[in-house]
Amino acid sequence: MKLQTALDLIYPPQCVMCDAIVGEPFQLCPSCWRATPFIAGLVCDTCGTPLIGEDTGHRETCDDCLAIARPWDRGRCALLYRDGAKRLVLALKHGDRQDLSHPAARWMTGAAGPIVAPGMLIVPIPSHWLRLLRRRYNQAALLANRLGKSLSLEVVPDALIRPKRTKIQDGMTRDDRYRNLAAAFAPHPKRGAVLKGRDILLVDDVMTSGATFAAATETCLAAGANRVSVLALARVAKDA
Repeated sequence: MKLQTALDLIYPPQCVMCDAIVGEPFQLCPSCWRATPFIAGLVCDTCGTPLIGEDTGHRETCDDCLAIARPWDRGRCALLYRDGAKRLVLALKHGDRQDLSHPAARWMTGAAGPIVAPGMLIVPIPSHWLRLLRRRYNQAALLANRLGKSLSLEVVPDALIRPKRTKIQDGMTRDDRYRNLAAAFAPHPKRGAVLKGRDILLVDDVMTSGATFAAATETCLAAGANRVSVLALARVAKDA
């Protein structure tokens, strides 16, 4: 009997969000699965928000992305930021539940299929060093590293840095978010050169207004990146 099989008999794997027994590690039980809104079907090709209608294979764009100039090319998200998905993201971000990066990256891998291209460079949205010191880890970097393995793509966790300590954006308007993130990012003094001439996949835990992804994308393009796409674990959607 393999060691893992023996351990599973003694300590059966539990749902990542509750104590229910599941068949494999890092899974959701049926109840938590039903409470977690996965994004499927027709989505905006730019920001990943769900749209009404059937997926015909053509690129569709939501009203926000028609009204706002997005500097990135394409985008996808795995979950809607509410209910079980919101609890999962908050546990990963603030609850020291680094284990949640396992299933989260798996779901993001599934969502990323249409926008991933060979040779892409995965870059996580960086945290300011003071926030990193307090939290001890950057959840976007955790997700990026696991995505690199599942997608067989190169990851440079510190290609971007965050020299500006921005305010917490909860409750801010869209315009305030964009102003708050002006000049928030910069290429790493030594490793930022890797961005030049590459297609970039920016990774973060949540997309709300898109201001964070926009600021990071502009930094990548200014550093010579070819094209930038974005991928988030969860999407805040107005009508979700």
